[in-house]
Amino acid sequence: MAAAHQEPHVSAVRPRSYQDESYLHGFLGTVGDLQKAGALQDVVLEVEDRRFPCHRLVLSAASPYFRAMFTSDMAESQQKTVVLQGLDAGMFGEILSYIYSGTLHVSLDKGQPLYQAADLLQLDYVRDTCSSYMVMNVERSNCVDLYKFADVFSVENVRKTCLKLINRNFEKIAFNEEFCSLSVNQLTEIISHDELDVKEETTVWEAVVRWVQHSREDRLHHLPSILPHIRFNLLTSDDTVAILEHPLVREDPGSSELIRNVVQKGNSNLKPRLGMTTEMVLLFDANHKDLLFMNPREGKYISSRYKSEDFLHERAMTVTSDNNIYILTNERNIGCYHSPRPSDMRMGLGKGKGNERNDDDDDDDNERERVEELSVLKYNHARNVFEQAGMSSVSKWRPENDISCADHLVEVDGILYYLVVDLEYGEICMRKYNRHTDQWQECSQQLDITNYEYYKVLSCGSHLYVLKSTELHRYDPSQDRWCKRTPPGYIPQVCTAVAMGTEIFCTDIDFSQTIVYDTESDRWQKLEGRPNPGNLDVDDFPELFALENHLHIVLICTSDSQEGYIYLVFEYDRSAGAWRDLKATLPSTEYYAIGPHWPVARIYLPYLKGA
Repeated sequence: MAAAHQEPHVSAVRPRSYQDESYLHGFLGTVGDLQKAGALQDVVLEVEDRRFPCHRLVLSAASPYFRAMFTSDMAESQQKTVVLQGLDAGMFGEILSYIYSGTLHVSLDKGQPLYQAADLLQLDYVRDTCSSYMVMNVERSNCVDLYKFADVFSVENVRKTCLKLINRNFEKIAFNEEFCSLSVNQLTEIISHDELDVKEETTVWEAVVRWVQHSREDRLHHLPSILPHIRFNLLTSDDTVAILEHPLVREDPGSSELIRNVVQKGNSNLKPRLGMTTEMVLLFDANHKDLLFMNPREGKYISSRYKSEDFLHERAMTVTSDNNIYILTNERNIGCYHSPRPSDMRMGLGKGKGNERNDDDDDDDNERERVEELSVLKYNHARNVFEQAGMSSVSKWRPENDISCADHLVEVDGILYYLVVDLEYGEICMRKYNRHTDQWQECSQQLDITNYEYYKVLSCGSHLYVLKSTELHRYDPSQDRWCKRTPPGYIPQVCTAVAMGTEIFCTDIDFSQTIVYDTESDRWQKLEGRPNPGNLDVDDFPELFALENHLHIVLICTSDSQEGYIYLVFEYDRSAGAWRDLKATLPSTEYYAIGPHWPVARIYLPYLKGA
């Protein structure tokens, strides 16, 4: 019998690739040594009469500019000596040192010319490093110079950083000689900003006068194009008259006529400057349709009354990053006692997951529902009234037992989100407002939490958070997705929470502990200290708020010797790890806010003078 044929054994070992790290790190050093020794150089670059012998291969590998020069049909590809225009010889020497060593030396006096050279030679790393270095070193003494440079070369990160510093220090910077070197377009951009930290609009006018008078003959004709950026609606009548009588205006009849037209037409849509506004906490008076605007740090308390229909069953309130105040209210009920559609079920019906009603369900059971339209009101700062925000209403199915649903309105990166929380089953659904289509769009992923008790919804940075003592969920708008983060764990129930910068602060019902969450590191830590109410009894839940970049808490207390509520407001000193009593003097009535904390907005107090 013949032996069976056997196939030769095939090895299962796979081929591998190996990388010599020492070669990779040593190669550039070897190239640098060749450059220092003057070996194998095949081209000379001439910059401002200085000669730089180099290697075409090295230059082409480092820079797309040189690659195009030496590998195309350009005349330079064949020349032994190439003259480079538009470069500083000293800066080109620094660039060449980087190309051969990988090390870049940047200083304040080199940042701008190095950026210019790198921009021409298409060296992205050098350009990005220079811009980052300039951002880190923007100061009041150099911000105007860096702003002008960044504006010309469109270096946005430097430009934005400079503008922020100019806005914060405008009154001092406007007196500097460097300010008068701005172009007319740069000047008008700066004085157009809402964020200018000036107490009076006359400061802006005086800065314009200095700029014009610095080169009167060349700049006077620009005055009519600059004046519309002065906010005459924020000036007193005496200030306006003084401007009309100013020699610069009287010398140019066009300017005088322009000011008169602006004053007559009015420009109330121009907002007050940041420095003219005061951060105020907004609180509802539970006994009236009033809002209390307060700043306990400055001892300011202003109560303003509104029409009762403005706050008809207010559901949610938010203050956005651009200082708009929105209130979500009931609009109308339509089509009572209907079975919900599956898509509506996802907006929080209190029915449980997947328990849509059948057509033959008994209308007399206790699960009847109604469709409800919710509208958004927007606060008109200048008129001190709440008006329709100009958004489409958002509809939802609501259980007949209203308390089993809770509404939230929050903003993330300029977009409004409406959340419905099913308090019975712990389901959270969400829609976002699309201003281009004027529609509320349903977000794809529903969030389930273990139960509804003591949760808070708030935004911090570019994310939205749902916070409980045992859970922390983060929503990423860019991915339309929820994910779990590290829960607090330190406190039994989250009673109030507020975001400040990249951190979230929260405390529990008994205010046994305040804790802080770092959203970037996903870590929690305890804050030292707790406020002392003295002989008063804490009667209600504490409330957090962030005012003027400081953490505050309110304890709502009672006393046997005094009627009504006593509000104790404390400010946290993080360096000392202690709470300081601000000795606030809130009127003795009952206040409340809708949301995880007491909201804060920037208010131009003259708009409230009729309150």
